[in-house]
Amino acid sequence: MKCPFCGTEETSVADSRVSDEGDKIRRRRRCFACDRRFTTYEIAELRLPQVIKQDGSRSEFNQDKLLTSFMRALHKRPVPTEYVDVAMNRIVQKLLSQGERETPSRKIGEMVMRELYRLDKVAYIRFASVYRSFQDIDDFHDAIKEAQKPQKKSTKKPKNTKIPTHHP
Repeated sequence: MKCPFCGTEETSVADSRVSDEGDKIRRRRRCFACDRRFTTYEIAELRLPQVIKQDGSRSEFNQDKLLTSFMRALHKRPVPTEYVDVAMNRIVQKLLSQGERETPSRKIGEMVMRELYRLDKVAYIRFASVYRSFQDIDDFHDAIKEAQKPQKKSTKKPKNTKIPTHHP
């Protein structure tokens, strides 16, 4: 690591500590040339894929846009914010685990629909009506029938991040 004071590359680590959250390491370093001390932080860099839009253009993945989609669909619905956070994290983790450099916006939209289906059927219908560009009442009727189907039981062991489908 280069010394920020004198520019020499000969430094040593005097002390290392993991942050309270466990997501970064704080290192106290000492420069051999000027004997000054400085702090560096080490964090993991996770790269989310670029989003390929319908028109073929590309943009950086934006979690604020994802949150906006959830909040618009869930407007005035009885879904706790923690559940939305868990759903968003599930989408981000899925994107990271795929390891792709690019992903179609359509794929992200489908992920949002699946999460909304689990969270709140009304929000699911709201999002679907915009996302799938409903043209008439039959489109709404089909979506409502889809939302009324019983959820398939998963054969996988449930994780701690499971979201209840019923709200008080």
